Amino acid sequence: MSGPVILLVFVGIFLLAAALIALGLGLSRRSGGTTAPPAPPAPRPPAPPAPPPEVGVEAPPAEPVAPSEPAAPPREKVRLRDRLGKTRAVFAGYVGSLTGRGAIDDDTWDELEEALLLADVGVPTTTRLLDDLRERAAAAKVTDPGALVDLLRAEIVDDLADADRSLHEGEGKPTVWLFVGVNGVGKTTTIAKLAQREIGDGRHVVLAASDTFRAAAADQLAHWADRVGATVVRGQEGADPGSVVFDAMSAAEGRDADLLLVDTAGRMHTKVNLMQELEKIRRIIDRRAGALQEVLLVLDATTGQNGLVQAAQFAESVGVTGVVLTKLDGTAKGGIVLAIEADLGIPVKLVGVGESPDDLVPFDPAEFADALFGA
Repeated sequence: MSGPVILLVFVGIFLLAAALIALGLGLSRRSGGTTAPPAPPAPRPPAPPAPPPEVGVEAPPAEPVAPSEPAAPPREKVRLRDRLGKTRAVFAGYVGSLTGRGAIDDDTWDELEEALLLADVGVPTTTRLLDDLRERAAAAKVTDPGALVDLLRAEIVDDLADADRSLHEGEGKPTVWLFVGVNGVGKTTTIAKLAQREIGDGRHVVLAASDTFRAAAADQLAHWADRVGATVVRGQEGADPGSVVFDAMSAAEGRDADLLLVDTAGRMHTKVNLMQELEKIRRIIDRRAGALQEVLLVLDATTGQNGLVQAAQFAESVGVTGVVLTKLDGTAKGGIVLAIEADLGIPVKLVGVGESPDDLVPFDPAEFADALFGA
């Protein structure tokens, strides 16, 4: 076969195959067809209106609305009686045993003395209290031990009654409260609690982190400032504490702050150079007349009589105006309050009886006496 013939055969075969393919596709479409879309659902008839309520029959109540989250109930006022369990257990145990006796004798006076000493009232204050109590008992012709215990309670209240326990504020702004004390007594925590209380009362508070010897001290104060909403002024580690106080004074004045609370480095009362540095801080604050209204010595109540030595040295260096006695709930030495005020003439203004900010409370002599005697 010649070449053209072969070419014609191949073209014919190709055309035949194409025709057969086209015929098959057409038959497939014709047999399958197209699927009609589903009919839409019939419209739902509207619900008939609800009939009006019958006369004399209450309509059903509306759907109740979920109540909002109830506010936390206000915390009850801290009672010293509930927090001075250790001191009360020692003191009230002795005086309670006297009430069932028929007469006052030497054993009565010995047990009263032991109770006061175990509560860490101290020998000089205990001696004076009992001497005064003998005179009062003789004048009132008291012969019943129970009545003698009542007289002792009244004696303690009278002994503490005349002190000025208020925290003073100056006429200008800011008022400065300076906090001093040895390491570990709770100065920074006390400042934070007091700052939170004052901010809650609507005051603008600035904190001065003048403990520059320990970076952790400034960090701790800054942490508390964030928590309670106060402004903190701090310097570099190792900076002059006086310069931090100077900057804090300027910042507090510029912000029209009501209070400047100054934290200081914990220092042993026996270190002369550190006490002199504290005197320098006070001189810087005193450049603005009337600014410094309180120098608050923070004491750990668990140290007992050792706190008297600390208080005496700080009072001599910086003129302490009041004492904040921390950890009073954790000691049986609550009688140190009497010793501080009687021996040093420095009023206890605040006492710490727990970890919450609400547990830093003003000291109340009558409530303290009730707590001692279990009233």
